[in-house]
Formats: sequence, C-alpha cells, structure tokens
Amino acid sequence: MNRVTGPRAADILSEYRAEFAVGEHSVRHLRRILRLYLVRAGLVAVSDAAELALTEVVANVVRHVPGRRCRICFLLRPGGVRVEVADGCPDLPVRGVEGGLGEGGRGLVIVEAVTERWGVDVRPDGRGKAVWFECLTGKHPHAS
Repeated sequence: MNRVTGPRAADILSEYRAEFAVGEHSVRHLRRILRLYLVRAGLVAVSDAAELALTEVVANVVRHVPGRRCRICFLLRPGGVRVEVADGCPDLPVRGVEGGLGEGGRGLVIVEAVTERWGVDVRPDGRGKAVWFECLTGKHPHAS
C-alpha cells in the first residue's frame, strides 16, 4: 500500500518571505498560503485568527498603497506565528473607533481583537512601514 505524507513540522522553514502585487482577489490566495504554512508547522490552532488578521492588513494595502506592492513574511515563534506585511507607503494605518460607523479603520480593530499583539514598524528612511501581528497558541481566546 502506498502512503503519502506531507512534511513534518520539523521540515517547515522557520520563515516564509514573498513579495506580491496584491489585488482585490489576492487575499484568498494569501490566506491559503498562510493556512498551509501553519498547518504544516503544527499551528492549526492559530490559523483562523491569523488568516482573519492577514485579510484585514492586506485589504489596507489594496485600498491605500499606490501600486499595491507588499512583502509578506511569516515567522514561526515558540507556540505561534508573527506575520508582517511591509509596503513602501509612508502613510501609517489608522485604528478606527470600536462600534464606529465610519467607512474605514475597523480592520485594525479586528486585528487587535483576534491577535495577541500587533504594531507598525516604520522604516528608518521614512519610505514605508511593516504592519505586523502575532498569534500564539494556548493564550489566544479563539485558540482551540
């Protein structure tokens, strides 16, 4: 009998990096990449939260970054993952008010709600930033 097995968690690189020009339908593909990465790394417990947060951060790139280019990095951490989405736009994301009726800003409220930590690192030359978040197993209210 033939048996097919996927890579073990030990076979997964501790870091995944890629550069994309994202569009309105890119999020679906990026979510799939992140889910496969997390499942193979044994971090399925954080995949739903990480996918939702990634959706919101990439949606900001689609809406606000000229050229829609970004670099995405998944970094394995003990018991979790850090996801970074970097772009060349100097404008910082603005967190909306919870329950507000405005058109924008709710994405970062969602990111804050489903992740342990998030933030923005500005490039020293002021020509871009990286929005990042961390999802950890066992500590997250949505972890299974």
